[in-house]
Amino acid sequence: MLIGVMTAQLHMQGIESLKAKRSIVKGLIGKLKSRFNISVSEIDHQDNKTVASIGIALVCNDRQFIDRQFDSIINFMRNDGRFYLAQVERETFS
Repeated sequence: MLIGVMTAQLHMQGIESLKAKRSIVKGLIGKLKSRFNISVSEIDHQDNKTVASIGIALVCNDRQFIDRQFDSIINFMRNDGRFYLAQVERETFS
């Protein structure tokens, strides 16, 4: 069994309220969960209007599948347009 863990930091420009930020983050989390069948949650910077950190985890028995999924998730987030994808860290544990 392999466990893939990824954290991503999102930067949002022009956001005036936490409500607007949370709307973007909740929408992204919902899309990621439904499209990629992963566990995902906002893990840091909940009270910052322009920055969000999300954590993503998946369990699988194939390291290449985890790498492909993470690559697809990163591409999906980069193409969103509502935020800038800054720092991304990924690890796989066995």
